[in-house]
Amino acid sequence: MLLSQHTRQTYGSCFPLGHELSIHRIQETEGVIVKGKCILISGAGSGFGELAAIGLAKQGHDVIAGVQIWPQATALRRAAASLGLKNLRVEKLDLLHPYDVQNALSWDIDILVNNAAVAESGPISEIPMDLMRRIFETNFFAALELTQKVVRKLIDAARPGKIVFTSSIGGLISIPFGGPYAATKHALEAIAGSMHAELAPFGIQVQVINPGGYLTGFNETEAESASHWMDDRRNYVKRAAVQGFFDQILGLADNRMDPQLMADAMVSIIPEETGRFRNVVPQAAEDMVKTVQRAVWENRIDLPSLKKKS
Repeated sequence: MLLSQHTRQTYGSCFPLGHELSIHRIQETEGVIVKGKCILISGAGSGFGELAAIGLAKQGHDVIAGVQIWPQATALRRAAASLGLKNLRVEKLDLLHPYDVQNALSWDIDILVNNAAVAESGPISEIPMDLMRRIFETNFFAALELTQKVVRKLIDAARPGKIVFTSSIGGLISIPFGGPYAATKHALEAIAGSMHAELAPFGIQVQVINPGGYLTGFNETEAESASHWMDDRRNYVKRAAVQGFFDQILGLADNRMDPQLMADAMVSIIPEETGRFRNVVPQAAEDMVKTVQRAVWENRIDLPSLKKKS
């Protein structure tokens, strides 16, 4: 089915004029009725973003998969073609590239999924500030800037919409040597909570998804990243301590779950107009987070070496 000029004017230009849309999104019933959603997912070149983009397209939604680099675009376009997903459009969207962002603002979307992220690890008291600024620029500031522009466009058009942030259980709790990445996700949680209240009067929903420990390779590269900047001749926390900690926790079955399960959950959550603000997946991860958060209220700062002798 081809998108007519009238349809484009009425329902926006998620896909360019002449693009064959999914029959699940548009049906002719006394005019055009939009059945699915137009969803933009950043960071869709790998991991959860890629799997969710494919899953949402299979459900009949029109999906724009934003990827960071051109080779990812080529690979995902081939995958979409092999699956017959004409409603999965792949575009280069490096959030730090101003012209990529400018191009993205020409698309009329219903839902923005802020999924793009990078990771750094290591002792937060020693990590170089340029690395912290870099990770915040991608994970926090770039996501916030794109969100502000998308929200402005929705409000100016008096259109409802939805903003989804892919956070992490790391946005709700903290672990040793995971502070750099967790700090960016804690920041996302804060702005998502504010936006949830601020944008409701305009008909714009805000939602957070918090994946647990899935084996996408992201956590493993996060763990490895510390070795690129740490130097045992200079750092008081040693590389072996950091690597040993990550080797221990990443070897647990709870941190090696099938990422398709998480993607399936995202496919269920993202298009819905009802549901929870925060979505921790799986349930075991939600239970663990709540247990850790409760325990924080009882944590003490006492150090064994500083206890007074009786």
